[in-house]
Amino acid sequence: MYKEIKKQVLALFKEILEEAKLKKGDLVVLGCSTSEVIGSRIGTNSQFDCAKAMYESFYPYLKEKGIFLAAQCCEHLERALVVEREYAISHSLEIVNAVPQPKAGGSSATAAYQMFSDPVLVLHVKADAGVDIGGTLIGMHLKEVAVPIKTSLRKIGDANIVCARTRPRFVGGERAVYNKSLM
Repeated sequence: MYKEIKKQVLALFKEILEEAKLKKGDLVVLGCSTSEVIGSRIGTNSQFDCAKAMYESFYPYLKEKGIFLAAQCCEHLERALVVEREYAISHSLEIVNAVPQPKAGGSSATAAYQMFSDPVLVLHVKADAGVDIGGTLIGMHLKEVAVPIKTSLRKIGDANIVCARTRPRFVGGERAVYNKSLM
């Protein structure tokens, strides 16, 4: 049933990793409304099976590349993020206590929590790139200078996609010389 969505989301993540020049140890944040993917209004029709199918498609690829994932919960869990405990500890992130459910956290975060090796929730991250499927508002979890990525895919199912990478700030004014590899 979700064959095309699985294919699309894997292609999207492959494109994001390439466009954002992500490397081993980097973090990508995902916000995903399965309600929007299936054509409903955000927050009204959470679909765990859809989220699970999506994660089965792209998450092994991220793991293979050594890229960490932060899966954003919905507003009912204050947009906390599911991350691997290893990432939380290595980045001194405060762990909070909640277990996402499809109607309290969202299906995407629930699927991540079930699929990760040792999942925990944290309140904030500063990700190197982000994927927003369905208008979930991930901007608060990106590093300060976000740059939009225009992907070849505009939608997953019925949900609009907005993606971004981040870059270091430019400092120094008009006489400064910048490292082009960091742009």
